[in-house]
Amino acid sequence: MRLLSLEKPLIGMIHLPPLAGAARYERRGTRPILEAALRDLAALEEGGVDAVLVENFGDAPFGKLAPRETVAMMAVVLGGVVAEARVPVGVNVLRNDGLAALSVAAATGAAFLRVNVFAGVAFTDQGIVEGEARALHALRRDLGADVEILADVHVKHAAHLTTLEEATVDAERNHPDALVVSGLGTGHATDVADLEAVKRTAALPVFVGSGIRAEAIAAYRNADGFIVGTSLKERGDASSPVDRARVRSLASAVAALRGSR
Repeated sequence: MRLLSLEKPLIGMIHLPPLAGAARYERRGTRPILEAALRDLAALEEGGVDAVLVENFGDAPFGKLAPRETVAMMAVVLGGVVAEARVPVGVNVLRNDGLAALSVAAATGAAFLRVNVFAGVAFTDQGIVEGEARALHALRRDLGADVEILADVHVKHAAHLTTLEEATVDAERNHPDALVVSGLGTGHATDVADLEAVKRTAALPVFVGSGIRAEAIAAYRNADGFIVGTSLKERGDASSPVDRARVRSLASAVAALRGSR
């Protein structure tokens, strides 16, 4: 199933703990990491999400690109998630390894990926990160991969030289499948004015990529989808397991928005 065929899909995050190659990796192997990912998958699906996005969230501090051992472990974990999932599965390889994410997605049958810096330049805590749109399109063509690309505009945890509208124009002209707009950082609310600015500027679907909570969802009714992690976790802690009750609450709130525009 293609993600963008769904109406206002709710994408729940599976935040992985530190993987091989990360400074805080505990050397326990892949099995416990996959088991935790599958527990989060079950909670997200039972709670009513429409898709899941797997991310090496625990690997901070990140490099601009992920080391080979991280990519290999992500491929094993993502393959296990895809095999069990009843919903589309996506992948994001932090900080900005879109080529690794696309390769993992193609190898495992994942449906989509998120790329933090798809076009342009971002000033981040990893240094200057440049977009990789051309290389991604070439690799997707060469792999014959039917994988949708979600591209951030003014990605979180970064500073930008262009206006939001300029960045939207530049991102769209590089032909992603959808755009993502987010707040200052993980768990920080996205400014509704930013969502509306990107919607006015772009013809592509626009997802809200951070800070979504059930009690505030109505303000984002013009969004075409939602990527949610922190507010779906126990105690609202991004590093904790997924809380089924929180997922159900948000899924119900998103369902109420469908057809209400």
